[in-house]
Amino acid sequence: MKKLIALLAVLSIFSCNQAKKNDSSKKNIKITSAEKVTIPPGKKLLETKCFVCHNSSTPNDERVAPPMIAIKAHYIGENTSEEEFTNNFLNFVLNPTKENAVMRGAVKRYGIMPYQKFEEQDLKKIANYLYNYKIEEPSWFKEHWESKQGKNYINTGKKVSDIQSNKTSEEIGLEYAMKTKKTLGKNLMGAIQKKGTLHALQFCNEKAYKLTDSMATKFNASIKRVSDKPRNPNNTANTEELNIIEGYKRIVSNKEEIKPVTKQADNKTKFYYPIITNSMCLQCHGTPNSQIKPETLKELTLLYPTDKAQGYDVNQVRGIWSITFKN
Repeated sequence: MKKLIALLAVLSIFSCNQAKKNDSSKKNIKITSAEKVTIPPGKKLLETKCFVCHNSSTPNDERVAPPMIAIKAHYIGENTSEEEFTNNFLNFVLNPTKENAVMRGAVKRYGIMPYQKFEEQDLKKIANYLYNYKIEEPSWFKEHWESKQGKNYINTGKKVSDIQSNKTSEEIGLEYAMKTKKTLGKNLMGAIQKKGTLHALQFCNEKAYKLTDSMATKFNASIKRVSDKPRNPNNTANTEELNIIEGYKRIVSNKEEIKPVTKQADNKTKFYYPIITNSMCLQCHGTPNSQIKPETLKELTLLYPTDKAQGYDVNQVRGIWSITFKN
């Protein structure tokens, strides 16, 4: 059940409803030391691959996994080298078992993290960011940690400032996509915990659009998730979006670096970023009656009579984020 909770948290982003290089110039952003650096790649990877379950904003009683600061606090001590931390971090994520777990309390509360296919080079970039940069932490964490552990924890290092005016179009679009993804995942997890897994599909069917629209209003942007094989007809990609999807399929197939695509028109930015399947997604997007269980398939048929979003394998492009915002 706990694995399925994590599954649907990620799945919600996919199931509810490079062709060209980015021509915008790269800009640096400020950090607290006033030194200028580009955003470390591990930050984006952390947000895109980890924050649905491990973000800092989910209420403590609705969590399905510990926040990333808890992982950093448990894995990094005063004398922990970056190499040691990286090796321990990769050892668990690439083979999540009770024997490899450092956070025994988290395993007892949430269960073992479901296995997911990660590229080792991506995990090393995430580890580098966690080790060298100050990351977000919930307001309750410091008191919680000190009461349980009786000691301080390490969350020092550079802090990437969140100054909107200094962000590139790529960074702004990715922020909108990832914060919307996080909002969808957080609300879906709460529904699962209260009413169960099949209810989650109904929740997604009824609430996902409203939540996405609320985030679009917050950011004053148009935010869509579209596909060439939509589950919901309202998520059907247009001609331009289909071309972007095909471009991302080639990039993923060739194992090239995945980057956002941005286009400028009429003082607006059009932003695109892929939605990619992993092993957990296949329980609702894989092969019917084997990976997709009969009871899940029955519910999907009732909710989405024209569903095309099946037959996927891992690491395939399920669709894209399509976001438009003013420059």
